[in-house]
Amino acid sequence: MSGFRHVAMFRWAEGTTTGQQDEVAARLGELPGVLPEIREYSLGTNAGVNPGGYDFVVVADFADKDDYLAYRDHPAHRAVVEEFVSPIAAERAAIQYEL
Repeated sequence: MSGFRHVAMFRWAEGTTTGQQDEVAARLGELPGVLPEIREYSLGTNAGVNPGGYDFVVVADFADKDDYLAYRDHPAHRAVVEEFVSPIAAERAAIQYEL
């Protein structure tokens, strides 16, 4: 497989509710229907097997870096980040790489 992958991991702020976390997942989960640049999209909550992990992850695959940048900067994605993710995210780690 060739392409470009984006991985973002989040730790939620103390006091974040399950409802807020579910809303983030639901809103992010709508993006593949809005952004044709997304080739594959996976969201997940930490299974809690190992201590010290992040709470939530997004893994998104694109044909190339330009498609990733279109996703990153798209108003629908920016709105989800600003309205739902940023208010409850205490930490974020991300990486992008070629497949």
